[in-house]
Amino acid sequence: MCGIVGYIGKKNATPILMQGLRALEYRGYDSAGLYVAGKGVLKRAGKVDVLAAAIPKEFSGNAGIAHTRWATHGPPTEKNAHPHTDTSRTIWVVHNGIVENYAELREAMIQRGTTFESDTDTEVLAKLIGEEYGMGVVLEDAVTRALKKINGTYALAVMSEREPDKIVAARLGSPLLIGIANDAYFLASDATPILPHTRRVIYLDDGELSILSPNACMVRREFETLSKKIEVLEWDAETAKKQGHEHFMLKEIMEIPEVIKNTLRGRLDFNEGTSVLSGLQNVASRLANIQRIIITGCGSAYYAGLAGKNLIEEFSGVPVEVEIASELRYRRFTGDSKHSILLAVSQSGETADTLEAIRIAKRHGMLTLGIVNVVGSSIARETDAGVYNHAGPEISVASTKGFISQIIVLALIALMLGRQRSLQKAKGRGLARFLSELPEKVSEILGRKDMVAEVAKRYASMQNALCIGRKFQYPVAFEGALKLKEVAYLHAEGYGAGEMKHGPLALIESSVPTIALLPMDSVYEKTRSNVEEIRARGGKVIAVTTEGNEAAARLADDVLFVPTTHEAFLPVLTVIPLQLFTYYIAKERGLPIDKPRNLAKSVTVE
Repeated sequence: MCGIVGYIGKKNATPILMQGLRALEYRGYDSAGLYVAGKGVLKRAGKVDVLAAAIPKEFSGNAGIAHTRWATHGPPTEKNAHPHTDTSRTIWVVHNGIVENYAELREAMIQRGTTFESDTDTEVLAKLIGEEYGMGVVLEDAVTRALKKINGTYALAVMSEREPDKIVAARLGSPLLIGIANDAYFLASDATPILPHTRRVIYLDDGELSILSPNACMVRREFETLSKKIEVLEWDAETAKKQGHEHFMLKEIMEIPEVIKNTLRGRLDFNEGTSVLSGLQNVASRLANIQRIIITGCGSAYYAGLAGKNLIEEFSGVPVEVEIASELRYRRFTGDSKHSILLAVSQSGETADTLEAIRIAKRHGMLTLGIVNVVGSSIARETDAGVYNHAGPEISVASTKGFISQIIVLALIALMLGRQRSLQKAKGRGLARFLSELPEKVSEILGRKDMVAEVAKRYASMQNALCIGRKFQYPVAFEGALKLKEVAYLHAEGYGAGEMKHGPLALIESSVPTIALLPMDSVYEKTRSNVEEIRARGGKVIAVTTEGNEAAARLADDVLFVPTTHEAFLPVLTVIPLQLFTYYIAKERGLPIDKPRNLAKSVTVE
């Protein structure tokens, strides 16, 4: 949530900061602001373009910090936009996170005569830093002292008018990284604003503070200077652009064939019928003896976990539980920790609830694994081992290619666990072949995207929908409903098809269409019976089925076909028509597809 960007060097900071805000706008877009040394602060409610239109030509300087907000404390107004300042208007702060004890701190400061201009928790932090700074210490020491007084999470950048050639940054629970160029330093919540300038970065860890000047970057913990490793980003700036597509969501759906290739590349051993996952090599012997897996995630990552449960249990026989991270972190961990693992799934690698679930699992002695897309992210660093998606940057808030790459990684893990156990080599070889064929099959679906667009036009005015599926299609039903909610602003519900007669059939009428995941799989006849029940009650049906199922055309009002594959891998194919269907409905409605209201890409607060 929220995006931070900073620059200090020899160039004009303003256009660099604004470019960075646009790159980070998917993290928050209800207000934005910037502070430039020697020029002051400018803030506006609304999207980054509103701020850009208000910047005068002479608003320039060689250092600055900026912020795009996703509101937590206080509505999205100009007074609540960042940067926030101290009482003397000397200190300027941008902040991502939550100060949990801000109410008590604020009340104590009011008793001391401090006045507040905003409703935010960040202003409390700014004024705390200002109080410490007023005691004659340097900026970094004032920040260190102030942070000891707060409870909560933060990524922040601080500047002072008394020390204009300095940016102080700190992190606890929210991501922050530093970009290193020949004549400048950059600061950002993630890599996207930094990529146009440099690929060399330092990731700040929790409890670390950095002091940036035009010629130096120092990182310390408390008052101890640290030596940090410089890492090289795999992505480049061109990858994060739309490349001719109208929206990032469509671009990212169209990238799925290549994403699957990248996720599989070098990881399939066709001779042995298994997968080769270098990130798990150091824990392979422990994985061979595990007796229980807990998969955790939030949103689409949780639904990918449900798909992973089916895959792992089908191929290896290891029992799997799937838990929403925001619930798991408050549950009592039970069972044999020695023979259990926690497998955390997160596109950003920064999801706050998932991170906390990992920390709790580690305290209970469990082996923790991560599936993340962002190299160097918090989850990648905090888990004992893991696997990267290699899906490239995903800019649209709604996960599409990220979701599919998560399922592919889970399939690879399932194959490896299966071959460690009783999965025969011949069957493993067959599964590896089916996986390798998926990119071509996805391309076939994408080649028919105009047909999906035509179907979407006929349903663009609907207000309610159901998505149903069984067995391997069960998680896809939930993911399809989620996409309709978050991108098309539709009330959509996902259900196991067998549950329709236990309540949801009461909703069926001609104005509530059902998207039925109806491939020719081992439960086809069962799902078909559920669809017949819907049709008998006057419900409209959009069927997603496999090629050759001509009976579906007689059963459903509209049919979307996907190629055939092993039924365990069909979710990779059947979810794509749902992603496209959602995209085209949202487009017909004129909605902000890449930046849905009230949502942000990286959820770094609870």
